This record gives sequence, structure tokens and C-alpha cells, in this order.
Amino acid sequence: MSTDLWTRRELLFRTGAGFGGLALRALWGAEPAARGATGTTESTRVAAPLAARLPHHSPTARRVIFLFMPGGPSQVDTFDPKPRLTAEDGRPSPKLYLGQQRTLLGSPWSFAKHGDSGLDVSELFPHVAGCVDDLCVIRSMTTDDPNHPGGCLLMHTGERVASRPSTGAWVTYGLGSENQDLPGFIAIGAGPIIEGARQYGSSFLPASYQGTFVSDLAHPLKNLANTQVSRGDQRRELDALRRLNQMHEAERRQDPRLAARLEAFELAYRMQSAAPEAFDIGGETAATAAMYGLDNPQTANFGKQCLLARRLAERGVRFIQLYHTDGGFQPWDQHSNLKGGHEQHARATDKPIAGLLRDLRQRGLLEDTLVIWGGEFGRTPAREGQADGRDHHPFGFTMWLAGGGVRGGMTYGATDEYGWDAVEDKVHVHDLHATILYLLGLDHEQLTYRFAGRDFRLTDVAGRVIDGILA
Repeated sequence: MSTDLWTRRELLFRTGAGFGGLALRALWGAEPAARGATGTTESTRVAAPLAARLPHHSPTARRVIFLFMPGGPSQVDTFDPKPRLTAEDGRPSPKLYLGQQRTLLGSPWSFAKHGDSGLDVSELFPHVAGCVDDLCVIRSMTTDDPNHPGGCLLMHTGERVASRPSTGAWVTYGLGSENQDLPGFIAIGAGPIIEGARQYGSSFLPASYQGTFVSDLAHPLKNLANTQVSRGDQRRELDALRRLNQMHEAERRQDPRLAARLEAFELAYRMQSAAPEAFDIGGETAATAAMYGLDNPQTANFGKQCLLARRLAERGVRFIQLYHTDGGFQPWDQHSNLKGGHEQHARATDKPIAGLLRDLRQRGLLEDTLVIWGGEFGRTPAREGQADGRDHHPFGFTMWLAGGGVRGGMTYGATDEYGWDAVEDKVHVHDLHATILYLLGLDHEQLTYRFAGRDFRLTDVAGRVIDGILA
């Protein structure tokens, strides 16, 4: 028996009656993967990482579409009206911010009540206002980091500094995917995003669960077609490669990296048929294209992202993340020119988002698709210095959810009469993550992965399900 190719790990398992290997496994923790799905073992995850798995409890949502607005939309200018702030525009704020006296800045937009529920929406979002009876508007969101890098990472991974798996990676790890011919987690953004792949990566989870990032909307998936070899020849090559790797694996203990590489080859092969059809919007009707705003240059870009999200959702992709990054990687970051900036970005996203909600509803998909809208934090009720803009604000901001088992036509929580602080039913980012997992049938305290000697989870050691928003 040759030992020329033994790794240190194999040496521990093959010599000394394997006692070194037993000690190593004790350090790892037997079957180190999570209790992400009932009856799932690590060996079955390695063999079929994206296979659909049973949840912990009965879910109300089967998939997620996260509409992320980088930079931080202002809560007091969108979904949380503050009449007193408007009335006291230009006066000194009764609250210091970061130790500084600020001047109150009333909203330049008017609010009106919409739908049967009478929810308040500003004139920035006339199309979304027509969907308010599907929205659960959380006005009491809080986060821990007032800066873009940490705020974005906390919103996406539950951790603002260290490397952690993204929400989409945790979800696909726990539940797999309903379509084995497409990635289980797809992120789409037309421009660069702050912190890059850390927002949609898998960190220490197996690489199969990281997001596939699409940035070129004209050619969504690069290097997909193989013009040199026929599909029949590709299939024979992959079969031969699999046999060779199985021979290699037979002489070693199961290595998840090898299995993940083999599965990546197979997924790429299957995607050559499935992905072009999924990303081809040419067959959509003119009415559907217009509903998403594809007939208007101002809305066409994000409209295409939203239309792709619907197509991917109906084809079984588990987690779809959309980044509105037209005009920079933090387009909603209006430290100045609040009116011009927010109007530009609301105009670009309002009709596409409303089109997505209406399209999901008419196709029967909204009831089990959780749609989320928001940024990494909000903005101050006071002006920043002498500029006509607002600073970052993590102490009370707004996000909304729709579909997937969430009560529509309601607000949850409240900020004070100026919009400075969440004062009623505070919702931390960890609580939002716990609720997302709960709606998908996952218990955030049971969805764990052992790494570096301890069990990690998306919500770390915090988080509670927001019972008050469940349908």
C-alpha cells in the first residue's frame, strides 16, 4: 500500500489503528453539518448539496426575493410619515446625533393613505402604493452599524466584521433547491456592490451554497455555452471524469471538496439547457414587459432584474437577491441632494417592484414567495451639516415584507414623532433573519454548522421570530 499521496488527515486515519483519526473527528464534531433539514446527514449533503430537504416545521414560504436598496433609503420620506418633523422643519433637533446638534429636515414629499388598509406611502412610490394591502411595513428596524460596509454585511450575513455565510447560503444549505438544473441562490446586480462577494458568499459553509452573481443583464451567465464540444461528447467526458475521481476517492476518506467540484461540473452541464431558457425574457408578452417598466429607459434596468426574479422564482430557485446599483454601489446614500437622488432612484424602482408584486399575485406565487424591501439602515430626520441631505441612521428605520405567510396591509412597530428612534416593538436585524427562516420552515436556533470548534448560526446568539406579522 503506497503512502506517497497520503495527506496529513489520511495519515491520522490510516495509521495507529485510526485512533488519530478518531481524535480528529471528535475535534471536528461528528457529522459537523447543521440540523438544517430533518433526517439529513453530511454524507447526503455532499452527494447532492442542492437536493430539496424537509424543513423543521410546516413553511408558509418556499422561496425569497430580497430587493436590496444599497445606501439606506430614508424612512421619513418613504413609508413612515412624521407630521411634527415637517412642522418643525429648520428648527434645532431636540436630540443630539453622534454628539452633534442637528437641524431638523422635514420631508419634501407628501404622504397619502392607500388601499383598503389605509397605509401611508409617500408620493415617491405611486406604483408600490397600489400594492399596500400586500405589504407589512416594519417601521421599527434597528441595526448595529452606521457605516455601509458593516451595515451591509450585518443585513446579509448577521455579522458586521467577520466572514460569515450569507442569508441565501444558509437558506439553501438548510432547504436545498427545488430545481437541480439551476443554482439554488442567485444574486443580480447591474453594478458593483460594497464588500463584493461577502454579501452573497458561503464563507465556511460548503461552496455549493454560495450565490451565483449576475451583473451583465444582456449576457447573464458567462462561459455557459461550449462551442467546441457537442453535448454528447461533454456527457461522455464528464462520465469519464467522474469514474476517475471515484477511483481517486476510493483510496481516500470522503472529501467534500472533491464531491463539490464534481457536482459543480454536473450543474454547469445541466445549466447549459436550463439557464438560457430561464434568463430569456424574449417570450414575455408586451403587457408583461410594460408592467415591469421595460418600455421606459428609466425603469428598464431594474425592471429586467425584477422580471428575471419572477422567472427564477417560478422555476424553483430558492433565494433571489436583487441589488439596485444603478448610479453607483450605494445609490440611496443621499448625504446631499436628497430630493433629486431619492426621486431618481424611486422612479427607477417603483414601477418594477409593483410589477413584480402584481405578477407574483396573478400567477399564484405571492402566497408562498417572501418578498423583502429595504437597505442596510435608514437616514436621520435632521439635515447633515448645511447640506440638503441626511446622514446614516441605524436606530429606527423601515423595511417591508410581502407574501410568504406575512400579514398584508399593516404596519408593525413605530419610531418617535421625529423618526429618530424605534420606540415600539423594536425589530433587530437578527429578528428579521429569524423570521425569514421561520417562514421558510426553519428554526434559526437549530440551523447550525460546526466550524472552528463551535456551532454557528445566522442569528448568532440572538434573534426572535416576529410573531406579530405572521398571517
